[in-house]
Amino acid sequence: QGLEALVKPSDISPAPRNFKKGGYLDHVPKDPWGRDYIYIAPGDHGPFDIITYGQDGVQGGEDMDADIGSWSTTQN
Repeated sequence: QGLEALVKPSDISPAPRNFKKGGYLDHVPKDPWGRDYIYIAPGDHGPFDIITYGQDGVQGGEDMDADIGSWSTTQN
């Protein structure tokens, strides 16, 4: 069920026993460019990966078109 499982209980067996009333989020957020995040479980970098393909929406790229993953770090 991916990120939607944060909004409503999964309908995949086994059903969650302790799902928070109202969910954990009121909606699944979009990436900064208005597209769905990509959710992969199990992930290549941990139990799950959350990815956006950047401004252009295409895998790879540089600068604003670069992919951003939940394992990525930034330095200021």
